[in-house]
Amino acid sequence: MAEPYYLTTAISYPNGKPHIGHAYEAIAADVIARFRAAKGYDVRLVTGTDEHGLKMDRTARDAGRETLDFATEMSDHFRAMCDGLNVGYSAFRRTTEAQHHAASQVLWQAMHDAGDLYLDRYEGWYSVRDEAFYDESELVEGEGGQKLSPQGTAVEWNVEESWFFRLSRYRDFLIELNETPGFLRPESRRNEVLAFLRGNDLRDLSVSRTSFDWGVPVPGSPGHVMYVWVDALTTYLTGIGFPDRDGDFARFWPADLHLIGKDIVRFHAVYWPAFLKSAGLPLPKAIFGHGFLLHRGEKMSKSLGNVIDPMALAEQFGVDQLRYFLMREVVFGNDGGFSAEAIVNRCNAELANSFGNLAQRVLSMIYKNMDGELRKFSPAAEDDALLAQVRAACASELPQAFESLDFSVGIEAWMRAVFACNQYVDEQAPWALRKTDPERMGIVLLTLLRAVRDLAIAIRPVVPQSADRVLDQLGIPEAERDFIALTDNTWFDRLVENGFRLAQPTGVFPRLEMPAGDAG
Repeated sequence: MAEPYYLTTAISYPNGKPHIGHAYEAIAADVIARFRAAKGYDVRLVTGTDEHGLKMDRTARDAGRETLDFATEMSDHFRAMCDGLNVGYSAFRRTTEAQHHAASQVLWQAMHDAGDLYLDRYEGWYSVRDEAFYDESELVEGEGGQKLSPQGTAVEWNVEESWFFRLSRYRDFLIELNETPGFLRPESRRNEVLAFLRGNDLRDLSVSRTSFDWGVPVPGSPGHVMYVWVDALTTYLTGIGFPDRDGDFARFWPADLHLIGKDIVRFHAVYWPAFLKSAGLPLPKAIFGHGFLLHRGEKMSKSLGNVIDPMALAEQFGVDQLRYFLMREVVFGNDGGFSAEAIVNRCNAELANSFGNLAQRVLSMIYKNMDGELRKFSPAAEDDALLAQVRAACASELPQAFESLDFSVGIEAWMRAVFACNQYVDEQAPWALRKTDPERMGIVLLTLLRAVRDLAIAIRPVVPQSADRVLDQLGIPEAERDFIALTDNTWFDRLVENGFRLAQPTGVFPRLEMPAGDAG
């Protein structure tokens, strides 16, 4: 049986439509899932929407809407985004679902049974936008002396009866956990969390609210609903069947990776492990806090009017082109920028002019000059050298980088192989060999065909639809499009023996044009 691999995105808060930051995370998670599946793993990818909490309730009321109806409409936008961007999730979970309520209450009861929940009175600062509690020492001063959270969001003084979680009990455990190599990445996030844990005596955490009722009811405590982050984090369990502890949950938990934005690392690296430890459940193996996408150097916000609809970008430039740009352009873990010009320039230079043109030229010359026929051949030293370079990039360098979530590094290795193929074309000049040495022309073109196959398989997790269009034209069966297939040297001979012929090829990566006006 294949080894299981379970990863999650953050559970998106749908108080508005999804923006490019949500798309970035979903695409990255899908690339990881497709990569792991292509390595032979049995993969589960869970995403969804976190629909409870005061911010959601207020947003709906301000719009004159019933909260559940509003949440359903907004959640549908997030699901449509994932579907439109070819994100192959295994489960899309909503925190308003009955199974999720049951799972959250089971987790709560386990923490209660461990003696980690107690009833008291909460007095302190709360940010509705962040759905987070802040100590006085964490606040910063805004304009006019206004108190703000470390994120720059407004805070309110809150007083109400609350259940508390004994977070203070877990400080040493959390320090040791976050010191563990590989648990929290990148290193900058790990350092931030450790500085927080070492520099503070952790205060117990308020984990219920009585000032509103939009949330999961606390079992046995009428009038209390769970703090939204208790409920939201539980989605990672719900997505694989919890509270049923058999089946998928037994097979896939603990999660191999939680992929999240850097602004919610504390919830995942501090609160979540403590909740799980208290409940007697295994801890996730790794957390990765990626950076933000900046639009022309600015962080996006509704107030600045620069929030970008990812589906508009996908419609303008293509789904695979957007996926490629985001994974290629940004060093994963760092903040990164994007603009229409950057997307057009990157995709034209690398997808259209380099790989797309390579595939189209090679397949067209085989179709026109060899009647599309494939035949066995004996490569020369320079042919073997090219194929070895391509194989090293596709079967070794790119996979190793993707294992470490260094997507831009892996794609850079892939691009070097593409450039090597184009240089080989220029050096061998098959158009000239057609007249002087047709047999050598055939060897050159079929060497390139083998290289294009390897290149298409390697980049398939990033641009799955486009890569499949190339592989379809090459006659590669769907079952032979993974990294295991890259080590198979018999595929070409099988195509020859089966009498496969190339049909007239069609281009896969058209050149992009800058949209009229400022499209971002």
